[in-house]
Amino acid sequence: MYKVCSIFSQVLKLFSRGDFETAVKAHKAERHARGFTSWGQFMAMLFCQLGRAHSLREICGGLACCEGQLKHLGVPVAPKKSTLAYANENRPWKLYQTVFEQTLFKCQELVASQGGRKKFRFKNKLMSLDGSIIDLSVSMFDWAKFRRTKGAIKLHLLLDHDGYLPSFAVVTEGKTSEIKVARTLRFAPGTILAIDRGYVDYEWFRELTQEEVYFVTRMKEKAVYEVKEELQVPQNSNVVRDQIICFPRLAREGEAPVLFRRVEIWDNEKQEAIVFLSNLLDFGATTIAAIYKDRWQVNTEDQNVCGDQRQCGEDAGVDGADRDAGAEVPAIEIDVLVVVVDARRTVAATTVFLSRSVGMAGRSISGSAGIGRGT
Repeated sequence: MYKVCSIFSQVLKLFSRGDFETAVKAHKAERHARGFTSWGQFMAMLFCQLGRAHSLREICGGLACCEGQLKHLGVPVAPKKSTLAYANENRPWKLYQTVFEQTLFKCQELVASQGGRKKFRFKNKLMSLDGSIIDLSVSMFDWAKFRRTKGAIKLHLLLDHDGYLPSFAVVTEGKTSEIKVARTLRFAPGTILAIDRGYVDYEWFRELTQEEVYFVTRMKEKAVYEVKEELQVPQNSNVVRDQIICFPRLAREGEAPVLFRRVEIWDNEKQEAIVFLSNLLDFGATTIAAIYKDRWQVNTEDQNVCGDQRQCGEDAGVDGADRDAGAEVPAIEIDVLVVVVDARRTVAATTVFLSRSVGMAGRSISGSAGIGRGT
C-alpha cells in the first residue's frame, strides 16, 4: 500500500504547527477571530501562491473543491470570500514575518549541517541576481508605475546558491531597470555573481573588477571588443573559443586595460553557440559555463514547480498533483516568497533584508523593513 503525500502537504510540513501557534499568541492574531483561524488563512494564501490564483474567487473555489482533504491539513471547511478578505485586511502582518524568519532559520540550519554547496571546488560565495515583475491592479496601486494600463512592482532578488536561499531583496516600481538597482548594491570581495544580459553595463563591470567581485553573464551579440589573447581550448569539450578581451570604450589614458574573459560554448541540445562574459581570468572555461548553468537550474526548477500546478488530472489533489505521486520535496529547494504592498502608502526603492520581512498577499509589510547598504 502506497503512502499518499501530496506536494501541498509536503510544503506545509516545512512549517511547525507548534511554532506557528506560538507566533499567533505572541502577536494576538486571533484576538477577535470567530472560527477562521490564522492557520487557515496561511494555508489559503499559500495555496494562492502555489496554485497561481489571481483572485479570492479562485482561492476559495479551488479549496472548496477539495474540502475532504482540507480536514487533514487542519482546516475544517474552505473559507468564504468575505471571510478571507476580512482576515487579509485585519490580521497582523507581523505574524507572517515571524513565520518567515522561523522557516528561513530552519533552512539555513539545514544548509549548514549539510556543509553548504559542494557542486564546485572553488570556495568563493556564488550568488544569482535577477529581477522579477509582479503584476498589480493599477486602479488600486496607482503609485506602482509600469505601463499606461498596468501597474507592477519589480522584485530584485539576490539568491545565495548555498541552499538556494534568498539573501536580500530590493522592491521598486515595475519600470525601474535592473542595472540601476544593481549599482546601489555592495558585495564582499571574492563574491561571484551569475547575472543575465539585463545587467550588462561595462562601467559597472569595471567597478566590480576593481572591488574584486566577479561575475558571469551572457555577452551581447553586437558588443565591440578587442582580442588580447587566444587561450587553449580543452580537448573533447564543447568549448569553441576562449579569449582574453578588453572593451575600447573602457580605455583610459595612462591606465592598463581592464581585461575580461570571452568563452564560447556549443549547446548540443539547442544546436547553437552561447557566449559568456566574465572577469574570472583564472577559472577554466567549462567552470565559467557551469556557473551560469547553475543559475539556469534555479530558474528551470522554479518553472517546473509552477508548471506542475497547472496539470490537474482526474486524480489531482489539493495542489494539482497526482495523489499517487509520493515524491519527496527537499526543504531547501522550496522558496515561497510572498510580496506585499499597501495602497495607502507610497513605497520607494528600498533594500529589504529578507530575514526581517514577510507578508501576505494584499497587505503591507513596509513598516519595519530594514534599509540596506547603498540606498
